Amino acid sequence: MPQRPSVTFTPQRLAAWAGVALALMGVLWLLAPVLAPFGVAAMLAYALHPMVRRLQAVMGARVPAIVSVVLVELMALVAVVGLALLLVPVLVREWPLIQQQIPLLMDRLQNSINPLLTQWGLNISLDMGSLKAQLMKYLSANREDLLDSALSSLKLGGSVAMAVLGNAVLIPVALFYLLSDWDRVVGSVVVLVPPPWRGRYDTFMHECDLVLGQYLRGQLLVMLALAVFYAMGLALFGLELALPIGVFTGLAVFVPYLGFGVGLLLALLAGLLQFASLKALVMVGVVFGIGQLVESFVLTPRLVGERIGLHPLAVIFALLAFGQLLGFIGVLMALPASAVLLVALRRMRQDYFDSDLYSAPAAARTSEGTDAA
Repeated sequence: MPQRPSVTFTPQRLAAWAGVALALMGVLWLLAPVLAPFGVAAMLAYALHPMVRRLQAVMGARVPAIVSVVLVELMALVAVVGLALLLVPVLVREWPLIQQQIPLLMDRLQNSINPLLTQWGLNISLDMGSLKAQLMKYLSANREDLLDSALSSLKLGGSVAMAVLGNAVLIPVALFYLLSDWDRVVGSVVVLVPPPWRGRYDTFMHECDLVLGQYLRGQLLVMLALAVFYAMGLALFGLELALPIGVFTGLAVFVPYLGFGVGLLLALLAGLLQFASLKALVMVGVVFGIGQLVESFVLTPRLVGERIGLHPLAVIFALLAFGQLLGFIGVLMALPASAVLLVALRRMRQDYFDSDLYSAPAAARTSEGTDAA
């Protein structure tokens, strides 16, 4: 077994590495909006590249490699679009019900709240008439009016809209080039590694591959299990849109907290419009409460957390830190990036234990004790 190069921690070396780390963090922070789509594309390329290799092996050398790249990226895009299209039946079904039920719900709310205000001695009368009229005006608007409102909103927030559209175009383009040249990109990075450190680099990357592979497989199992659970749980309560809402909620949990929150709101809205009673609150409380407990204490710890070795507090900190640095994109990258950082921290910890900075005092004490004896 080849010996690892010795690591000597000196004040000058520590200061140099600290300066490099601070400079790198500053560059990442300044260029975060620009680097975010490339980071997402790199993460997707890492996950999809094994599929490209397998497809190339199946089709053989006669078929150009670019065909495998295009097919794999198309499958990924279809999966993303399919997840978004799960919301279409929800919107198509609920929009007419909203127009019918909103006036009744507001009248019921007014009849319930006004007696309570009088009972509490508050001389306030809750008048829902004007609010109901405004809501019905917007809900009854035709598609042309809605399109005009959407266009005016895009004009007001043009920079945000352009950023979203730019990322929607840039990420697939960057993903295509990364999938096409993945081996070349990886090789160009490996060449920069000094030959004496090549063995450590190879073992480090191999450990990162194992951790990230376990993370991806575990997260996929969690998503599938939750999709089945939410769909079946909502269906047992008689919700007509149980299948699309349940599947969307389960598959959207790859975006921590956001996917669960959107699914909960959709289920609550659909339940209130269909049942118009407390049954909707009971349904959401039971199904999503049990689902969150099962995910937090059973599925994620067993299928993801134990595999990559991240503590729950580390997961929360990673989500907050990456979200602060890179926004919504950072939330997506938080857990896989944290898994790689965990491997690096393990290596740094072991290097510290093997260094003179850690072992020299003990050796000096042993030498002093021997001389005294």
